[in-house]
Amino acid sequence: MRRAPTREIEKAMWALGHDQVVGIDEVGRGSWAGPLMVGAAVLPRETRVNGIRDSKLLTEARREFLFDRIASWCTTWAVGAVSQVECDRMGMSAAQKLATRRAIDQLDVVPDVAVTDGTWDFVSPAVENVELAVKADLRCVSVAAASILAKVVRDREMRRWAEHYPHWSFDTNKGYPCPVHKAALQGYGPSAIHRRTWVFMDNYVPWTAIRRTPPVGQTALF
Repeated sequence: MRRAPTREIEKAMWALGHDQVVGIDEVGRGSWAGPLMVGAAVLPRETRVNGIRDSKLLTEARREFLFDRIASWCTTWAVGAVSQVECDRMGMSAAQKLATRRAIDQLDVVPDVAVTDGTWDFVSPAVENVELAVKADLRCVSVAAASILAKVVRDREMRRWAEHYPHWSFDTNKGYPCPVHKAALQGYGPSAIHRRTWVFMDNYVPWTAIRRTPPVGQTALF
């Protein structure tokens, strides 16, 4: 069993004088359809909700079960979204920064420092100080909480879209590639919420009248 995320990174940030520490995580970057979302979670210092893990390690039912508990536990939290149209127009890097800014702007506090996974800073300048930590979604409670909040919000939206676009099975695949999704693209082409700049347009959409158009100033991406 994987070790549960801890507050070691948050404690280190508090020790440096950062009072408001926000965990940041994104969801939907690798999806072929629907929005990109970024979760932001500021946690209280005293209490804890058990069972928090990186959202990818939890079942959909478990994430839904934890959602209200985490949301009510947070000092403040938010999810920022960027539509598939904005992803196409801006490119993924700029879209991820915009979603982060939208999440931060919704918080009830001004964070002193943000903790996020990986080695690329997509949070600045939305937060003045950024702590990059490899596998932060596995190690840091606030990042894991943000990942669950963002994942549940996005999954719920994709299930709503599935009612309007049933052929692509967004209720189960959430816009990510899978055999059923690929077969639907070959048979029906892209829906209105597919990201038209993604390379799947070249590989899985046989209709020559519908072509992939990279964002302005960019060549083949994604």
